[in-house]
Amino acid sequence: MTNPIPDLPQGGHRLSLANIARSADVIPPEFLDSPQYDCEPLSEALGCALTLKLEFTNPIRSFKGRGASFFLSEMVRRGDKRAIVCASAGNWGQAMAYACRAQGLPIVVYASLHANPLKVARMRAFGAEVRQVGEDFDAAKDAAKAYAQEIGGWMVEDGLDAEISEGHGTIAMELLARGDTFDAVSIPLGNGAMLNGIARWFKSAAPATQVLGVSATGADAMEKSWRDGKLVQTDAANTIADGIAVRVPIPEAVQDMRGIVDDVLLVDDTHIVEAMRLVYQHAGLLIEPAGAVGVAALVAHRARFAGKRVATVLCGSNITEQQIAQYLR
Repeated sequence: MTNPIPDLPQGGHRLSLANIARSADVIPPEFLDSPQYDCEPLSEALGCALTLKLEFTNPIRSFKGRGASFFLSEMVRRGDKRAIVCASAGNWGQAMAYACRAQGLPIVVYASLHANPLKVARMRAFGAEVRQVGEDFDAAKDAAKAYAQEIGGWMVEDGLDAEISEGHGTIAMELLARGDTFDAVSIPLGNGAMLNGIARWFKSAAPATQVLGVSATGADAMEKSWRDGKLVQTDAANTIADGIAVRVPIPEAVQDMRGIVDDVLLVDDTHIVEAMRLVYQHAGLLIEPAGAVGVAALVAHRARFAGKRVATVLCGSNITEQQIAQYLR
């Protein structure tokens, strides 16, 4: 299925550099200034100079607390009183539940029947009402949209509202804050919120850096939509990386990629598993599949990155015991 992607808005990019900078004063400190360092053993194994940004050393074990917190703070500042609904594979729901709890707001999260049980449990622990429906994330999203319309609530889509991406743009601010320069940044691409926030800042502050999104071959709707210049939906999203398993792209998120994302690379599940193992062996870190796809790109496209200085974001570590046993032992 194909549909046109909206044109760029008049007057510039939808994401505001000023808002990215301002969000750093609003996002709770537990989500800011995450560790980053040059990982020499992993660099040697991959044949490039690799800087890791650890976006899981926080209460929800993922980067998404940045965007969720900034979005909710802006919603409250505007005095919006609508009920909040979202859909999630797990990490976005945790982020929204955490941010809503901090603001004293209720939230209903829709997740698929097959959602990661660890993530579902954590969403509930942070106070969300979780409703599991549908065979995959996009089916759960459809149910969430229908419910939000029914109650007159706000369906908060990860990747749709600009404030979400702007909050994630603080990751790029931190990557560049100590004066490092990079030939490329390799960023997981699901709904596009993190990639677009990072790309927006990099293309202003460090335009020579190649900004690369990374999707799974079994969930390539975003890659196809960006490359073809039209919205491409797929019938299925088959990958172990549930956090980037998108089959119905958000048009605005694809449009946001124009002019700031240099390329989108594809990796298959074998590359993702190898990346998880390499990160565990050489950095001692347990990373969920979607959180490792930035490294998987360096595995799958090794020649492209040979000898280059590269940064990537390890963006989630909500990994179950079953996944650990299956992929790391």
